[in-house]
Amino acid sequence: MSLFGGIECGGSSFACAIGSGPEDIVAYTKFPTTTPAKTLARAVDFFRSERARHTISVVGIASFGPVDLDRSSPTYGSITTTPKPGWGNVDVAGYVGRELSLPIGFDTDVNATALAEHRWGNAVGLDSFVYVTVGTGIGGGAVFDGSPVHGLVHPEMGHMRVPHDPYDGFAGCCPYHGDCLEGLASGPAIRQRWGAPPDGLPDDHPAWELEAGYLATGLANIVCALSPGRIVLGGGVMGRSVLYPMVRQGLLEQLAGYVQAPELIDDIDGYVIPPALGDRAGVLGAIALAKDAQK
Repeated sequence: MSLFGGIECGGSSFACAIGSGPEDIVAYTKFPTTTPAKTLARAVDFFRSERARHTISVVGIASFGPVDLDRSSPTYGSITTTPKPGWGNVDVAGYVGRELSLPIGFDTDVNATALAEHRWGNAVGLDSFVYVTVGTGIGGGAVFDGSPVHGLVHPEMGHMRVPHDPYDGFAGCCPYHGDCLEGLASGPAIRQRWGAPPDGLPDDHPAWELEAGYLATGLANIVCALSPGRIVLGGGVMGRSVLYPMVRQGLLEQLAGYVQAPELIDDIDGYVIPPALGDRAGVLGAIALAKDAQK
């Protein structure tokens, strides 16, 4: 049986898998992200070594960004203005496609994760939803009518501007915008502001009220701009479960009754929810990209 390859290109680690969905992953590996040459070569070597056992027809790549998704562009498939040192203007899709002599499906990591949640997770059957990840960075992917939303480039929800809390003396850590949503509420922002990583802070630490306020503002902007049928909120920072009720309440306060939808007013706990696919959502999204690229 022909299977699909998936590569989740993360800023901290890469994950590679072979399969066709959550129930039939036949090979999997994960390793740290180092230099582009070493990391991409390691991903390619994984698929080469597995070809003796599995037939792979397409490889999907879900990459941190920003990335070039314009198929008419000479730099299609490349990472562009990323703040990650050494990874700017790296041709990810082109390299993998040439080395493996296979067709490639390519999108952002958050768009791919959104696609996986829509296909197999907590957004099955929805006409529209948004997936937001809060971790090393903040990003968002929107799926409408079964397809990820692109546009001029692709959504950059983590870099929307949000009001800076007047009691927050932290300037923000985004190298491009300072106090955008990612600059104020990502994992590195929490570490720099409080001198400890998110998992080093107790549940009653003031960090979480501030964090929930920023995230609620970001989600309110998404609701007003895109009106998604649901928001799936994931990422490493959201492993702190105390955040979910605080973000939900903050979102209702931010909207102030203006958006009159029962999903928000009567069932906020079912509107902002965690992802269903866990830490393999990204690589499953890459497999979904591969399946779509074969159509």
